[in-house]
Amino acid sequence: MPAVDKLLLEEALQDSPQTRSLLSVFEEDAGTLTDYTNQLLQAMQRVYGAQNEMCLATQQLSKQLLAYEKQNFALGKGDEEVISTLHYFSKVVDELNILHSELAKQLADTMILPIIQFREKDLTEVSTLKDLFGLASNEHDLSMAKYSRLPKKRENEKLKTEVVKEVANARRKQHLSSLQYYCALNALQYRKRIAMMEPMLGYTQGQINFFKKGAEMFSKRMDSFLSSVSNMVQSIQGELDAEADAMRVSQQDLLSVNESVYTPDSDVTSPAINRNLIQKAGYLNLRNKTGLVTTTWDRLYFFTQGGNLMCQPRGAVAGGLIQDLDNCSVMAVDCEDRRYCFQITTPTGKSGITLQAESKKEYEEWICAINNISRQIYLTDNPEAVAIKLNQTALQAVTPITSFGKKHESLRPSQNVKNMEMVSDRIIPKELSTKPDCTELIAPGTPIQFDMVLPATEFLDQNRGGRRTNPFGESEDSKNDEEDSLLQQMFVVRFLGSMAVQSDDTNEVIYEAMRQVLAARAIHNIFRTTESHLMVTTKSLRLIDPQTQVTRTTFELASVTQFAAHQDNKRLLGFVVRVTESLGEEFMSANIFESNTEGEKICYAISLGKEIIEAQKDPEALAQLMMSMPLTNDGKFKLLNDHSEEDGAVPEERGEESEA
Repeated sequence: MPAVDKLLLEEALQDSPQTRSLLSVFEEDAGTLTDYTNQLLQAMQRVYGAQNEMCLATQQLSKQLLAYEKQNFALGKGDEEVISTLHYFSKVVDELNILHSELAKQLADTMILPIIQFREKDLTEVSTLKDLFGLASNEHDLSMAKYSRLPKKRENEKLKTEVVKEVANARRKQHLSSLQYYCALNALQYRKRIAMMEPMLGYTQGQINFFKKGAEMFSKRMDSFLSSVSNMVQSIQGELDAEADAMRVSQQDLLSVNESVYTPDSDVTSPAINRNLIQKAGYLNLRNKTGLVTTTWDRLYFFTQGGNLMCQPRGAVAGGLIQDLDNCSVMAVDCEDRRYCFQITTPTGKSGITLQAESKKEYEEWICAINNISRQIYLTDNPEAVAIKLNQTALQAVTPITSFGKKHESLRPSQNVKNMEMVSDRIIPKELSTKPDCTELIAPGTPIQFDMVLPATEFLDQNRGGRRTNPFGESEDSKNDEEDSLLQQMFVVRFLGSMAVQSDDTNEVIYEAMRQVLAARAIHNIFRTTESHLMVTTKSLRLIDPQTQVTRTTFELASVTQFAAHQDNKRLLGFVVRVTESLGEEFMSANIFESNTEGEKICYAISLGKEIIEAQKDPEALAQLMMSMPLTNDGKFKLLNDHSEEDGAVPEERGEESEA
C-alpha cells in the first residue's frame, strides 16, 4: 500500500501557518469525502431499494402462478399440466425469492450499514472536532491578545497571574483539541479507504453467493480476487489499529509535557538564549499606524529567508517580504507601554517596522538573529560556524588571543598588507614583520567605556581629555574654524567603545581594540549605541549631536596618530588619539565606531586632512595639492567617491539610538 499523508502531532502546539495550510488540505479532503459519501449512499440505497422491489416482485409472481389453478376458465381442458408446471415454476420462484431476500438482507448489513456508520460516526466526528478546534483557536487568540496588552509600567501581578493562567488554559485547550482533530483527520485517511471498499465487497460477495446458490456462474478466479480484496481490507484495518495505538501513545506523551510549555515567558529570570541563530521563525506582534497618534498591533507569523524578513498571515499559502535585513540595524525600543519591543532600521537611517516578542528569550533571540543576518553571515560557506565563531569572541575576550589582523592575514596576506598601507598615515613596508603580542598593545584588564563618547582618559581623571564646548551650542571660534578649514566632510557614525592603549606604532592596536570592544559588548549583552555626526576638518575630528547640533567631543587632528578600517566588516573603523597630560605624560586611547558608509572613506578623509596640514606649511605644495584634488563651489576639498546620500546627508528619520 502507498504511504498515507499525515498531520504531525508534534506541530500542533506551534500552530504555524505551514501546519494550518496543510490542515486546510486535510479539511478540503474531508469535505470532498463527505459530498462523495452522500452521493454514493444514494446510489447504494437505490440498489437496495431495487433488490427489495425484486423480492416483492418474485413473491407476487409466485402467488400469481399458484393462482392460475383457481381461475374459472370456460375452456379449462388440459390445464392440469399447465397447473403442475406453474406449481414447479412457483417453487422455483419461491426459492429464488428466498435467495433475493437473503441478498437484500446481506446488502443492508454489508453495504448500506457500513457506509451509513462511516458517515454518521467518522465524518460527523471530524466535523464536530473541527468546530471545537475553531472555538479553542479563537479562544486562544483572544487570550493572547489580552496577554499582549498587559501594561509594562503599571504592572498588576494579580491581573498578570490571571491573564497568564488564562493563556495557559486556552493554549492547553487548543493543544488538546488540535491533537484530537489531527488524530481524527489522520485516521480518516485510512477509514475512507475501508469505507469505499467494504460496502462494495459486501455487495459483490452477496451477489456471488446469490449466483452460486442459483447457479455456478462465477469462476474461482473471481473468488481469488474477492479474497485478495478481503485480505487488503484486513491489512488496512491492521495498519489503522497500529497507527491508532501509536497516535494514542504520542498524544499522551505530548500532553504530559511541563506546564511551562503553555506558560508564556516562563523563564524570564534566566532564559536559555541562542545567540548564533542565522534564521528564526515564530509569532510576533506588528505595529501598524492607523492615524497620526493611534496604532494597532497584529499577531502574525514571521520567519527569515536568506537576508529577508518574511511575514505570513494565518491561512495564507506563502509568506510575503516585509523587510530586507542586509546592512540593517536592530534595537530595543520602549513602545506604547508594551514589553519586549524592538525596531529594525534601514541602512539609510529610515525607521522600519516595530515588533513585539512574546517572551524575553524570543525577544533577545530575534535581535541576535537579525543582527547576524544583517552582517550577511548567511552568504558564507558555513554560516552556522561563522555565527558561532563571532559570538565566541565574548568568551575569548578574557584571555589574549590573535588579533583581527592576524586572523585575516593568514587568509589574505596580500590584501591585508594593501589595506594597511592605504588606511594608515604612516609608511609601512610591504614585507611582513613580526606583529606585537596583544598584551603589548593593550594592558590586560583595561576598562572599556560604552556610553557616549568621552576621551578614554576620563577613566583616570574627569578633567583630562579634549577641550570643553558650550553645552547650548557652538562657539563662534569653532564656527570660524570650520569656515576657514579647507576640508569639511560629514559622516554618520555610532560609538561602540573606547579604551586606553599602550602603543600607536601599528594599526594592529586598532584591530585588537575592535576585537575586545565587540567581545565585551557581547558579554554584557549591549545592543544600543549612540549615533553622532563625525565632522572631519583640517583641524579636528568633531562628534556632533544630530538633534541639537551640539558638539559632544572634539579630537585634534594632529593628535590622531593611527587610524584604520576593519578588513572584512567595512563599516567598522577606529583611531588612536595621543594626548599630553599636564605632567608631561602622554596618554593614548583607541576609539571604535560603526559607520553608515565604508570606514575606508573616513580614513581617507582623515589622511587627506593630514596631507593638507603638511601642505599648508609650503604654499607651493598646497597650491599643487589643490590643483590635483577636486574642490567644492566654496573652495573646499571634495572626496572623489563622496556621495551626499551616503556620507554628507543627515537622515531625517534616524533616531538617536541604533543597533551596533
